[in-house]
Amino acid sequence: MIRSLTGTSLIEYPGKLSSIIFISGCNLLCPFCHNPELVRPDMLDEEFRLTHEEVIEELILRDGFIEAVTITGGEPLLYGGIVDLIQSIKFETCLSVKVDTNGTQPRELKEVLHHTDYIAMDLKSSPSKYLKATGEKAVFSDIRESIGIIMSLPAYEFRTTMVPGIVDRDDVIELLREIGKVKRYVLQNFHSHKTLSADFRDMPTYPKGYLEDTVSIIRDMNLAEEVVIRP
Repeated sequence: MIRSLTGTSLIEYPGKLSSIIFISGCNLLCPFCHNPELVRPDMLDEEFRLTHEEVIEELILRDGFIEAVTITGGEPLLYGGIVDLIQSIKFETCLSVKVDTNGTQPRELKEVLHHTDYIAMDLKSSPSKYLKATGEKAVFSDIRESIGIIMSLPAYEFRTTMVPGIVDRDDVIELLREIGKVKRYVLQNFHSHKTLSADFRDMPTYPKGYLEDTVSIIRDMNLAEEVVIRP
């Protein structure tokens, strides 16, 4: 279900000012997840729910200010109304639409491709650590299929949250070498103040220099056309 639509962001959609739609529910249990209330909808009251009509009304009110909308989660592709929601946004507004995904739903991913302008997919860790990174939930064959689908698109990004104990520089390099050169790759800082697992709460994060050095190595190895760090 649609949990909320929030404000504006300069970083969720590259180069565009966007509003964000949050979809609740996820099929993974990544221990470091910073949106536990979206992974476990029972953590929120039933009153936190929006209809498609309410979403469109909010977006129309922002006409002339925002340029895009990002649909995130949770895992948006688990939402049965995702295609209808995107089509409604496209019909009622002039906004570009970006969808975030964890890559575990390749069939549903194919269904939304022709309705979206941008796809962002999380890459949790190297293949050997994927089960650990996803709470023993992800099958990497599905991840690999989704990677192949997305790399055929004109506009996309892959991104990895740099979590100590889950993913390090070697994991990132291994992953990118395996899937091939990508258009845009984003390293995300891990925020540990709120996590799904208490074991990761307030855990020390990598120093800024570690991420910067990782970016330099990715560029030197020509593993991405563009690589950036997201705060």
